Amino acid sequence: MDIDFSLVLVILVLICGLVALLDRVYLIKKRQLAVTQYQSSMNDAPHADRIQKLQQEPLWIEYSKSFFPVLLLVLLLRSFLLEPFTIPSGSMLPTLRVGDYILVNKYSYGLRLPVIGTKILTLGAPQRGDVMVFRYPENPRINYIKRVVGLPGDRIVYYNKKLTINGQPLHYKLIAQTLEKQVWQEQLGDVNHEIWNFRQIDLGIEGQWIVPVNQYFMMGDNRDNSRDSRVWGFVPDHNIVGKAFAVWMYKPKWIPSFDHNGFINAIHK
Repeated sequence: MDIDFSLVLVILVLICGLVALLDRVYLIKKRQLAVTQYQSSMNDAPHADRIQKLQQEPLWIEYSKSFFPVLLLVLLLRSFLLEPFTIPSGSMLPTLRVGDYILVNKYSYGLRLPVIGTKILTLGAPQRGDVMVFRYPENPRINYIKRVVGLPGDRIVYYNKKLTINGQPLHYKLIAQTLEKQVWQEQLGDVNHEIWNFRQIDLGIEGQWIVPVNQYFMMGDNRDNSRDSRVWGFVPDHNIVGKAFAVWMYKPKWIPSFDHNGFINAIHK
């Protein structure tokens, strides 16, 4: 089951906030009135423990008021500053491994409202070579991560496992090769990064694409093991989540490791 954590967080903030507001404008006055009525009904001195009990907040109010500022802070951080993600597949090898815990900058491409993703402030735009998290166009409840290859208006050609953008072939340098695969360094915009091509695997996905306005063409660095824009098309601007910029932990199974930490385009592969 896919759980939209942002939606759950927004709902919890709303519930806790409404409870805190209800207590401030109504329930606290109701408790004070109960104390006043009790004191006026007593001929003798009122019992202090009874007054304390009448003034005491119910647990559901106490917990809601306690959790509200914490949940609100988490919501603001996740929505407008940084959000953590985990890499679930090998489509971005060798740059990102399965089990990498990454940080995503939520304001690089503008501030967006949580859940609905509506942009409220433009601060920048994706550039070729960026590693970007976005909502999968075929199922927006799922987050994907790929590399930005094509910008709006670009003409992308992918042939013989090599890219040409707007009539200009990209520069490739062979780094290493085995019987199984080749490792190439690809110059994409201002970014030098490594890609994998497997000798015995060919997805058969070749062709050319014109990137529409306000959309992006995305590809995985593990070119022969990545289901990306070559298969399902372009990523609309409103599907953008943010720019992935760092790995802060690697956890393949049970024991976390920090040997892969660093900025994504500067990670030693």
